[in-house]
Amino acid sequence: MSEAITGTPAETSQITIGSPRYRQANLALFCAGFITFVTLYDIQPLLPLFTREFNISPAVSSLPLSLSTATLAIGMLFSGITSDAIGRKPLMVVALLCTSLLAMATAFTANLTSLLLVRFAQGAVLAGVPSVAMAYLGEEMDSTAIASAMGLYISGNAVGGMCGRIITAIMADYLPWRTAIGLIGCVSLLMALYFTTMLPASTSFRRRPFAPRTLIPSLLHHLKDPGMLCLFGVAFFCMGCFISMYNYIGFRLLDRPYNLSQSTTSLIFLVYFLGSLSSAMMGRLMQRFGRRLVIRMTIAAMALGTLLTLPDSLACIVAGVALFTCGFFGAHSIASGWVSRRATTYRAQATSLYLFSYYLGSSISGTLGGLFWVSFGWSGVSAMICLLLLATVICTELVSRLYDERLAPGGGN
Repeated sequence: MSEAITGTPAETSQITIGSPRYRQANLALFCAGFITFVTLYDIQPLLPLFTREFNISPAVSSLPLSLSTATLAIGMLFSGITSDAIGRKPLMVVALLCTSLLAMATAFTANLTSLLLVRFAQGAVLAGVPSVAMAYLGEEMDSTAIASAMGLYISGNAVGGMCGRIITAIMADYLPWRTAIGLIGCVSLLMALYFTTMLPASTSFRRRPFAPRTLIPSLLHHLKDPGMLCLFGVAFFCMGCFISMYNYIGFRLLDRPYNLSQSTTSLIFLVYFLGSLSSAMMGRLMQRFGRRLVIRMTIAAMALGTLLTLPDSLACIVAGVALFTCGFFGAHSIASGWVSRRATTYRAQATSLYLFSYYLGSSISGTLGGLFWVSFGWSGVSAMICLLLLATVICTELVSRLYDERLAPGGGN
């Protein structure tokens, strides 16, 4: 798994569209994105099962997911400097193999404590993939190839997240849930081995010594920027809304008056396809209408989608979740791109902080939503989501003004 750092010009050339290395890298990184999110979110539709099997509250049942996203968030802060020292591909290979084996180990968890320990470890090892994969693409892909390659990697994320939720829920109707997770781990292991074999070794990567002392100054550089803090707030609040919606909509649909089965309830995750489409449209919309207006539109879509889920009509609920999902993917796409544009130095650390905020919001709000569900039902969860969206609006308005001041009057696009 050692990575080349020297070579002839032919060996160190970047990956171009249409080349065999381009196809190999794209397929391998699609697998990486798929494995990451299928093993992270395969447990989400099972939260109602946990409440019954372990005799726990919905808030506590969210801990297997919240704990893994929390350790993922913390690990993201260190994955950059770790991959700088040992290489992009080796770190991703270890992370993907370990998360697959941990998913298989879930089949042998005897109680909630052992499940939480496995999920804690799974989040920690998964930190070695998302930002490292993006760094690999930035280094190895030709400028004309990076956009399409990044799009395919992100599509792997979306497909993995969707499949993890749907396939687990369907299998849980016919098999023990532990067996379902274990089978997903087996498939992930095969894909991880394919990734290990097929991903081209880095040719543009230059190894740097492991230097944790450089981490704090680079992080503080961005934390001192009010605009960056606002963007990190957007990530925190938006992801908090998203995970709360998907954590507890299943509880509602499994309950009266719907009484849907686990597998039928999971079909609502098919709206992920619409989210992926909305994310792809954001670039064209921003060019036409400007970043500030478009991000307002995405947050408004999330708010309207939340309100549509309040009536008891199943059609309204599905439409509301679909609209909410489109808005979320759009807002996340805009905010993450905004971070890259605003950061003039330490871009990798800026991305790490954004993803740290993103997954921390998932952990905190994902569990907090359970308290609202128990106390106030779905109207309480919806109210919490709307409060988080209000905080998101405040952050976006503040960063828009700061961005305009930094660039030019009327900027922010």
